[in-house]
Amino acid sequence: MNPFAEIRRELHQIPEIGFKEYKTQQYLLNYIQGLPSERMEVKTWKTGIFVKVRGRKPRKMIGYRADIDGLPIKEETDLPFASTHEEYMHACGHDFHMSISLGLLTHFNENPIDDDLLFIFQPAEEGPGGAEPMLKSEAMIEWKPDMILALHIAPEYPVGTIAVKEGLLFANTSELFIELKGKGGHAAYPHETRDMVIAACSLVGQLQTIVSRNVNPLDSAVITVGKITGGTVQNVIAETARLEGTIRTLNPETMIKVKSRIEALVEGMKVGYECLAEIDYGAMYHQVYNEEVLTKEFMEFTEARADVHLHRCTEAMTGEDFGYMLKEIPGFMFWLGVSSEFGLHHSKLNPDERAIELAINHIADYLTFKGNEA
Repeated sequence: MNPFAEIRRELHQIPEIGFKEYKTQQYLLNYIQGLPSERMEVKTWKTGIFVKVRGRKPRKMIGYRADIDGLPIKEETDLPFASTHEEYMHACGHDFHMSISLGLLTHFNENPIDDDLLFIFQPAEEGPGGAEPMLKSEAMIEWKPDMILALHIAPEYPVGTIAVKEGLLFANTSELFIELKGKGGHAAYPHETRDMVIAACSLVGQLQTIVSRNVNPLDSAVITVGKITGGTVQNVIAETARLEGTIRTLNPETMIKVKSRIEALVEGMKVGYECLAEIDYGAMYHQVYNEEVLTKEFMEFTEARADVHLHRCTEAMTGEDFGYMLKEIPGFMFWLGVSSEFGLHHSKLNPDERAIELAINHIADYLTFKGNEA
């Protein structure tokens, strides 16, 4: 077995949520500290890590970012290396992302290029968002790369496929939390109450009209309510209810419009259902926008290779806080095919580990080409 596939399995067993990746950080640091240190400098930030690998005659610094957090999902893969943290899982491939990054770090520690490299192990991608505050850290200010890249696994593409495009790749995203408060009471006396289960159900339906009736059909937006909680027991009318969801748009202006309509509908709920209501947008992620020149160069490099297949993909409604890094630093993100029957955020996601070695080899070759440019 490839040693970095074995590392992936070890990381897969210890998923941790955003800014609580303590075991993960320690695992990564233990590995990094076991490498020759002549060319490396290491700094930590919260549960994240920066590793600078000094080049032979640096003219620029190239950044490579991997996210490290897991998700609050109960794993159902039955794998022998399944999560040992009950109710948590690496269901978005961040175990792959980390193992690939460690493979690249190991390679360039042993085979330095001319330019400096900065490996960024970023916490809290799934929430509340680690990229934006990490950009403001002292280490990132001191070691700010001149260009940056990252990948994300893609279960729908076969191993050997790299999918990418210039320009917009991932959507603008925002969390959505709505709290409703009415008046509870006995189930036999509904006329004396303000039922927030009824209000919540009505609001979910109203929210869906925003995309169908307020967004240009040639534009794209998504409002998903993924969780509703309300009430305490079957014979008591619910005094409170909470909706949790996500908003995604391809256009930043559309995000503003969608939020304005949500706020208008919630104001209407307060009048129509005689209740109190509060909206919290939680974490908001900037779109992932691939810089055109660098992305085209990477696509041409990839297309010329016999060991991978380049797929020119379309934009997706996926959210990624790497968009904040691309807002500040030229670069790109791409999809890495991993041939899984089950998709991202699924409890049975099982990516094909052959993609790990392929990714390490391909990115190492690209960074060698890019880092030794005259």
